[in-house]
Order: sequence, then C-alpha cells, then structure tokens
Amino acid sequence: MTLRIYGNRQIKTLPGQETRPTTSRVREAVFNIWQGEIEGCRWLDLCAGNGSMGAEALSRGASLVMGIEKSSRACAVIQENWQRIAHSEQKWRILRGDVVQQLKNLSGQQFDKIYFDPPYTSGLYQPVLEAIAQYQLLETNGEIAIEHNPQGWVDILIPNWEICRQKVYGNTALTFYRSEETGE
Repeated sequence: MTLRIYGNRQIKTLPGQETRPTTSRVREAVFNIWQGEIEGCRWLDLCAGNGSMGAEALSRGASLVMGIEKSSRACAVIQENWQRIAHSEQKWRILRGDVVQQLKNLSGQQFDKIYFDPPYTSGLYQPVLEAIAQYQLLETNGEIAIEHNPQGWVDILIPNWEICRQKVYGNTALTFYRSEETGE
C-alpha cells in the first residue's frame, strides 16, 4: 500500500493493522498549523508508525528528522521512505525500540517540533511527556503535537508547559504543548 505526502510523493506503508497511519486530514492540519516553521527545523517523530509525519517534515525542508518506532518491520519501511525523500543536506535517523528508553538515549539533543502518535490505549502519554520534559528534548519556542482519541482524553500537566491549542478532526484529536516561558 502507498500513501501520498506533500508534493504528491508516494511513500510505502505496512499492510495490516501493525501501524495506524495519521490520516491525510490530520497530517495536513498539523502542517498548516506549523506552516512556515518546518523548513530548517529539528523534528522528532514518536511512535513513528509508517513514518508519514517525518517524511512530510523532510519533504517540507526539515534539517533533521529523527523517529522512534518499536516495530522492526515499520523501521525498515521508514528507512526506505526517508532515504528516498531526504536531500543530501538533510539528516535523518530512525531508532527502534521502546519510546521511553530511546528518549533517554536522546538526552542532550533538542527538537523544535515533536509529533507523538502512540496507540491510543497504550498508556504512553504521561511517561513519554514526562521523559521529554526530564531530558529537556523540547527546544525553547518548540511545540509538541499529540494525536489522541478525543473521547476520554485528560490533559496532562507538565511543569513549565502549557496547552496552546486543541483541535478535533472527527475521531482524532490533537493537543499542542509548548513551554510557558515562550509566550505566543
């Protein structure tokens, strides 16, 4: 199966239910919200699935795209997609494994944009956001977009972060966080 991203480019996806690609409507919404902020940014794609969000960031000029994905099959597809899309001056890397453990390994690095789309019932929301805060992975003025089910979502409170917007697109919702110190 294939999926189309920015510039009418095709990327591969895994067959079956192993991953749940971000819908084109939600993907377009995120990039419209962050319009003008992607070129040259450092992007982190958590629970990357098929890598469509990272591929989209690469196609829109992100300077660095890193992804974390648990599935080795998905990592192989992501690697193939990102390698085909990235320009020689762009850097990218996919890390396979547990997202919380891999975040610990990223300590000392910072990202301008973080996209987090775990399986909705995984219980990963709180520990991942706490790890991002603990390891200071979010750059000042950076934002995190979290994809989740709008039903039953409880806002997660992280010291020095605030929710700057929330959007609902059918049965998918996005909650955006940023540092309180940054203002808008």
